[in-house]
Amino acid sequence: MQKLLKEKIIDVCNKKIAAKGENVGLSFYAFFKNKNDNPELLMEVAAWWIKTHKLNHFEKAIKIKNLVEQL
Repeated sequence: MQKLLKEKIIDVCNKKIAAKGENVGLSFYAFFKNKNDNPELLMEVAAWWIKTHKLNHFEKAIKIKNLVEQL
């Protein structure tokens, strides 16, 4: 996973957790704008989320943060 993407995912997770608590869930779309302006990056995250980790559509932000920090 690209360093910039890893940092972005951790930042988004931290903000969601700070705003809504540790039980907040999110999908991989949370890391992107509503516009599909970077399809390659979107597919990288989707593959990591779906193929590599077999995660559900919505997962706890704390779980995603922990997975990314282990990379």
